Amino acid sequence: MAEERTERKGRNDRNSGRGKRRGDRKDFKEKSEFEERVVHINRNSKVVKGGRRFSFGALVVVGDRKGRVGYGLGKAAEVAEAIRKAGEVAKRNLITVTMRGTTLPHEAVGKYSGAQVLIRPASEGTGLIAGGPCRAVLELAGVRDVLSKSLGSNNQLNVTKATLEALSQLRTKEEALAARKG
Repeated sequence: MAEERTERKGRNDRNSGRGKRRGDRKDFKEKSEFEERVVHINRNSKVVKGGRRFSFGALVVVGDRKGRVGYGLGKAAEVAEAIRKAGEVAKRNLITVTMRGTTLPHEAVGKYSGAQVLIRPASEGTGLIAGGPCRAVLELAGVRDVLSKSLGSNNQLNVTKATLEALSQLRTKEEALAARKG
């Protein structure tokens, strides 16, 4: 009878196969090269027979702080799912930002719909003078010294797009000369 008990698999037996413990998990999350920042979460409601049905839209900016940045918009029934979707979209829509040291090579104005964003290079040690969505984009792009002003609309999505438009206009001195020569 004692032999019978040792052969049976009990609750405390490590090889019982009844589920994994936290320490046994091998599907740990890898550290991504990109950093994500949630800029805005929008909640929509639809009135249905049983009450209100909510859905969420998330605006996420991703960047590697080394000159690559992008944005994404994700929509889902849950906030976490919307953020995940937005992050995936953002990683597919990356742009490369031209920089001169820790700042920008020259002044630029980006316009999208009603939003207008002005970005100016600043001397080293100035810091990131920007607010809201513009700050998130510039920070994750890796720009450390810049002056910016959001003009016109303060819609988060449009300000984000205008900031990215301004960053995509930036050129180095060599690129500008090459473009003139043809």
